[in-house]
Amino acid sequence: MKTWTLRFRVIDKKNFDEVKNGSKPIETRAATVKYQPIEVGDTLLFVCGKERLEKKITKKHHFGSIDAMIKKIPYKEIMPSVESVEEMKKAYSSYSGYDEKIKEFGIFAFELE
Repeated sequence: MKTWTLRFRVIDKKNFDEVKNGSKPIETRAATVKYQPIEVGDTLLFVCGKERLEKKITKKHHFGSIDAMIKKIPYKEIMPSVESVEEMKKAYSSYSGYDEKIKEFGIFAFELE
């Protein structure tokens, strides 16, 4: 089992806090080469500023698109603070290059304990 560091920008601290308080049980990342080796049983070390938090991965899903992902996983488990799928898609689009990365590699959804 391995530990992987995932960073949240300070501007995205609410996402870190949602993982911390359990309202966000699923962490997603574009399925680029960087994240492909992450496996079930590995630990994710979340870092936001000086705060750190560890969560173990219980399941890993690979979807070809956001639409495919939300057919299997309720969007509120991925982004609890958004009010619609459209708002969730806008949030993903706000990350630099994310739309292109998801088109090319798909998206991972990591279920956290």
